[in-house]
Amino acid sequence: MLFSRFKTHLPTPEEALEGRPERAFTVPDRHTVLGNPLLGPYPDGLEIADFGLGCFWGAERKFWQAEGVWTTLVGYQGGHTPNPTYEEVCSGHTGHTEAVRVVYDPAVVPYTALLKLFWESHDPTQGFRQGNDVGTQYRSAIYTHSPAQQQAAETSRDAYRTVLQNSGYADITTEILPADTTRPFYPAEGYHQQYLSSSKNPNGYCGIGGTGVSCPVGVAPAPEGDK
Repeated sequence: MLFSRFKTHLPTPEEALEGRPERAFTVPDRHTVLGNPLLGPYPDGLEIADFGLGCFWGAERKFWQAEGVWTTLVGYQGGHTPNPTYEEVCSGHTGHTEAVRVVYDPAVVPYTALLKLFWESHDPTQGFRQGNDVGTQYRSAIYTHSPAQQQAAETSRDAYRTVLQNSGYADITTEILPADTTRPFYPAEGYHQQYLSSSKNPNGYCGIGGTGVSCPVGVAPAPEGDK
C-alpha cells in the first residue's frame, strides 16, 4: 500500500499512514544560498508564509531569489501523517502537498508581493497536478499565519480568478487554509533543501511554470505590518 499511487484522491485521516512522533532524518542548519538558519530562531520582525505550487524544488528557488526573503525551506503540509518522508508523501497516503516556507521581512517585501509571485509561478487551475507532475502532493495551496494573511490570500484569489477566466482558464483550485495545529509544516529531507542551488544541482530538473497571465498588482489589502 505504501507505494501505490493515489493520484487524485486525498486520504481521510483513517486512510492515512500512521507516521511517527519525530522526524526520521536531519535537516541542515543553514540555507545553502542565503546562509541563514532554516529552522530558526528567526530575527524579530520577520514573518512566515507557506505556499504549495507544485514540485517544491523550483518553487523554493522562485522565493529565495525575491528581495526581502530571509530564508526558505521545503517541506510537507496540509496532510494527516505526522513527520512523513518524501516516499510516503509521494505514495499519496499522507495527504500532504509539497510546500515552501518563506521567512521574509515585511518592511522590504509585503505579503501581497509574495502572493503575486505565487500566483504567477504556477497554474492554480489544475487540481492535483502541475504540468506533467500528477498527484495530490502537487496541488496548489496557501497556508496562512494570520487573519490578515487569510483575507489577503482570498482577495488575491478572487481577483486572479477573474483575469484567468477571461483568458480562457478554468476555476482556481487552490486551497487556502490556516496553518494551524491541524496543518503543521514538516521540513523535508536535507537533499531536497535548496535542491536547485548552483552548489547542488545547477542543471537540475524544474517543471514549475506559470500561465503567463499577470496577477493584478495591488489585488489584496496589505496585512497589518506589511505596509
